[in-house]
Amino acid sequence: MKIVGVIGGSSAPDDISQIAYKMGKLIGERGYVLISGGLGGVMEAASRGAKEAGGIVIGILPGNSRDTANRWVDIPIVTGMSHARNVIITQTADILIAIDGRVGTQSEIAFGHIYRKKIIGIRCNIPLPHIKVSTPEEAISLVDEYFGE
Repeated sequence: MKIVGVIGGSSAPDDISQIAYKMGKLIGERGYVLISGGLGGVMEAASRGAKEAGGIVIGILPGNSRDTANRWVDIPIVTGMSHARNVIITQTADILIAIDGRVGTQSEIAFGHIYRKKIIGIRCNIPLPHIKVSTPEEAISLVDEYFGE
């Protein structure tokens, strides 16, 4: 099982949501599992794209209820850990894709570095090291290369 983490804000403008949707769709089309924080914004758009492409979506939820997961999550993991759940996301993902994002995304990128994960950023201006690409297609090419596809 090849697991791709998509990280980004819980709210996102339309252009960022469209990028996240396309990223999720590419992940799903390749049969990769998508993992995210399971909420709205970038997470929801990517989840929708993956699910519509026939993929499996895991949501690592911050609260105490499965009901908080966006409707595209297949496997909701309830943690009650708030932002500490970011450790679970980064540990579980084989590779991370950051789309836009703010402080929560920054923490996931930091954990990604701690756990020596490859991190790709699309429209991500967070001042932590990551491979910058312009499109979901460029990102999925790097993911495919990482997995030897």
